Amino acid sequence: MRDEEKDQRVRPGLSRWALGALSGALAAFAALAVAELVAALVRPQSSPVVAVGGASIDATPAPVKDWAIRHFGTNDKLVLELGILAVLAVAALALGVLAVRFRRVGTAGVLLFGVVGAAAAVSRPDSVGLIDMLPSVVGAVAGALLLYVLASRLTAVRPSPASAPPAPVTEGAGVGSPAREDWDRRGFVLAAASAAAASAVMGVVGRSLNTSRGQDAVASRRRVVLPAPRSPAQPVPRGAGLRVPGISPFVTPNGDFYRVDTALVVPKVDATGWRLRIHGKGVRRPTVYSFDDLLRRELIERDITLTCVSNEVGGPYVGNARWTGVRLADLLDECGVRPPSRGGPADQLVARSVDGMTIGSPVEELMDGRDAMLALGMNGEPLPFEHGFPVRMVVPGLYGFVSACKWIEDIELTTFDSYDPYWVKRGWARRAPIKTESRIDTPKPFARPKAGTVMIAGVAWAQHRGIDKVEVRIDDGPWQKAHLAAEDTRDTWRQWSMPWKATRGGHTLTVRATDRTGAVQTGSRTRTIPDGASGRHSVVVTVD
Repeated sequence: MRDEEKDQRVRPGLSRWALGALSGALAAFAALAVAELVAALVRPQSSPVVAVGGASIDATPAPVKDWAIRHFGTNDKLVLELGILAVLAVAALALGVLAVRFRRVGTAGVLLFGVVGAAAAVSRPDSVGLIDMLPSVVGAVAGALLLYVLASRLTAVRPSPASAPPAPVTEGAGVGSPAREDWDRRGFVLAAASAAAASAVMGVVGRSLNTSRGQDAVASRRRVVLPAPRSPAQPVPRGAGLRVPGISPFVTPNGDFYRVDTALVVPKVDATGWRLRIHGKGVRRPTVYSFDDLLRRELIERDITLTCVSNEVGGPYVGNARWTGVRLADLLDECGVRPPSRGGPADQLVARSVDGMTIGSPVEELMDGRDAMLALGMNGEPLPFEHGFPVRMVVPGLYGFVSACKWIEDIELTTFDSYDPYWVKRGWARRAPIKTESRIDTPKPFARPKAGTVMIAGVAWAQHRGIDKVEVRIDDGPWQKAHLAAEDTRDTWRQWSMPWKATRGGHTLTVRATDRTGAVQTGSRTRTIPDGASGRHSVVVTVD
């Protein structure tokens, strides 16, 4: 009988379930390695991990983003990538186990992940179309084929009774004992080892190609020589930086400057091929500028403190640097743009980054005389890649999400009514002037200083208004005026300090600032969304 001649499947043993899980892991490794190699050949941003990560960031509700920044800081992107890889690993192990019994179902699962990656890639704002699907699709096909091959090597069969040799009788074996599992151990080991080696090679090649792609950008940055600014910054006045241990330095080094953005992979843009297009509503002379065009223009140099809207009261996402660049108002005027107060039809400037980020800024503020600029340099050197090389926007007095577009490549003049940029679509405000804030840098929360004179010190900021006064309160006592360091400009923070005769026991230290308009920092606590946190910073210490 034909049915009797067919091999009969047997239930896999524990060891083959484990090997099935290993097969899934190898298939996932191969899929990612192939995808990374294809992405390196096509477009690095189309890598499935980058694409899915970017889509996850876009889909994450604002409060969750805020929570991630608050708890993970600048490591939030690393945590996201590790989370994606962890999910892929668990799914791969499960699909491998499933494929031991149901090969087609397991391999279909791998292909489904490829579909998810492809959909994420084409959904990105900077997507160039169907070509971005290639890495995910090719990688998924490679992973699915490998899982199918490895699972087929693990398929155990029981020979039919007519062809099976008599099984030897062993002690303890009785009637009805299962037949010995028969599967291709040697074939599985060879296929698994070959796949692992090939995947490793492809991964290394893909990484090398990505690295070499970025070398042109690195070389272009090395070649940049910033001309001496026609309008240099005034020397920082003596006394602007206090010599108090633990206080933030007046100028934040580039390596310590905060970074908050949505780019999973820092864009590396070759300055020689970079272009900036200015166009849109009310632009009478649309213009395209090269990097060299900007270098040849009159450069200004200014000390400006930047603040992220995600900065909690007392948080770290604020820093002060010396920026070199081109006045944005001059470029807009050259293109025929007029602010709304002078009859211009556009009240919003939308800046677009090379990674698709869109940031909307009020035209009136950009052209009201403040030192809004397209920055080319930071603290005396070309912009670091992490901070927007080759060109970024810097606008004193506005939170970064409505002003500080990094890796900028396009400026469109439009209206607030006709277009909502990235963050506005996610519940953040259209307009966001920086709030008056202050922070205690020392002593740190839960510090245990000795009784006696303890120096309380920190920074305060109200960009484009300036700080007029800082006061400190001990527990529920009266507000006491702190010593203010010398002011550099109204666009920079000011350091402050106050000696305190500390007595034994627990104490709460609170700070508040008053800006140049007379507005006192509010004690009412609000969240960062939609237009920045408010409240007063306090620290609790125990004096020994």
